[in-house]
Amino acid sequence: MIDAGSETTAPFGGRSRPKDGQTQTEAAYQALRADIIRGNRRPGERLRIERLRNLYGTGPTPLREALQRLSSERLVLAEGQRGFSVAPLDPAEFADINIARTSIEKEALRLSLQRGGDDWEARVVAAAYRLAKEDAALAASKEVGDRWERANAEFHTALVSACGSSWLLHIREGLHDVCERYRRASVYSRMGARDLHTEHAEISDAALARDIETACSLTERHFALTADSLRAGSEPE
Repeated sequence: MIDAGSETTAPFGGRSRPKDGQTQTEAAYQALRADIIRGNRRPGERLRIERLRNLYGTGPTPLREALQRLSSERLVLAEGQRGFSVAPLDPAEFADINIARTSIEKEALRLSLQRGGDDWEARVVAAAYRLAKEDAALAASKEVGDRWERANAEFHTALVSACGSSWLLHIREGLHDVCERYRRASVYSRMGARDLHTEHAEISDAALARDIETACSLTERHFALTADSLRAGSEPE
C-alpha cells in the first residue's frame, strides 16, 4: 500500500460550501471526494464524523450520506461499527483498473482518429501546447498540482473527443476519476524517472498524423508506465 501524502485540512477554509442548487450532501460529497483524490485525506485515514464536521462545516447526516456514496465508488471503506476510512492505494487494484481504462481509451482513441476533423485537430494542438508548458513546470517544481492535472486531463480528453460514442466517453470519465488518485501518487513518487513531455508529444504527433496503431500503442505504454511507477513507489527502499 502507498501513503500518498500527509494529513491536511479541507479546502475552502475548512468548509464545503454548496453551490447554487446544490444540497449539503452533494457539497460534502464533492469536497470529500476532491480531497481524497488529491491526497489531502490520506490512504487509511479514519473519517470520524465529528472531526469531519469541523473540517467541512456541515452536519453529520450529509456527511454520512456522502461517505456512503464514496463507499460505493470504492474511495472510502465502510468498516461496520468502526465507521469509515479512506481506501488504501493498492497497486494490484490499479493494475486491474488500468486494464479496463486502457481498453476503453484505445477504442475511443481509434474512433476519434478516424472521425476527427479540423476542429478536433485544433483542440488537440491547443491541449498539447498547454500540457507541454505544464509538463515543463512539473519537471521544474517537482510537485504535482491541479494545473498539471487539468492540463493532462484536457489533453487526453481532446484526443478522444471525436470518437462519437457518448457511452464510451461516459465510462472513460468514470475510470479517469478513479485513476486520478493513483496517478497523482505515481507521478509524485517517480518524478525524475519519466520524461512526460516526450511521452505526451509522441502521442500527440501520432494522433495528428492519424497513425492509429502507433497512437494506441504509445497510449497503452504511457498508461502502463504510470502503473509501473506506482508499483515501484510502493516497494520498500
